Amino acid sequence: MEKAKNVIEYYVLCNRLKDIIRTGWKDWGVKRKRVESVAEHVYGVQMLAIAMWSEYKYDIDLEKTLTMLAVHELEEILIGDLTMFDIDRKTKKQKGIEAVEKITTILSNGTQIKDLILEFNNRQTKEAQFAFFCDKLECDIQCRLYDLEKCVNIEKQQKNKTANTPYVKKLIEKNKSWSKAWLEFGRNNYKYDENFTEVSNYVSNNDITK
Repeated sequence: MEKAKNVIEYYVLCNRLKDIIRTGWKDWGVKRKRVESVAEHVYGVQMLAIAMWSEYKYDIDLEKTLTMLAVHELEEILIGDLTMFDIDRKTKKQKGIEAVEKITTILSNGTQIKDLILEFNNRQTKEAQFAFFCDKLECDIQCRLYDLEKCVNIEKQQKNKTANTPYVKKLIEKNKSWSKAWLEFGRNNYKYDENFTEVSNYVSNNDITK
């Protein structure tokens, strides 16, 4: 019965991610009947990883990468979805490690899961770097979809501290578009390889809802 208890305890805990709406969409006031949860982001980033692996022929361990992506947001069960504008990187990393350690102790192979998350965070392997690119680009693609659906009014962001940071304001003024600003932010800050850059540019320059 102990094994069954562990399975359900872990599942129910992870199930909370279905109800945690991504902070960025709340900050920007996305108006839509359904707004993406953290669990839906996890699904989306895995599907993006499969597509990038397929079309650009990355030499990576896909099974390992997909498992890494499946668990890369576990910390948010306990600490929530904190953005780079909510908390400094060092503090978030420490809180995240503490949360992951608490969650993964439920399972007998929890150390293996924790190690995958730490590998993702450190970005020192080709799988972790690929997964990191997918994680960031997926968010910007979803941003573009919401923008094309006209779910966000960039003229009504007075209370949005992210929108009012000088760098973000400059990007929005330059692009005249919420999503194009974030796509450029990703290309400027995450050091994508040429393939992820190509996809980012395609998303920025096309109506991807068609």
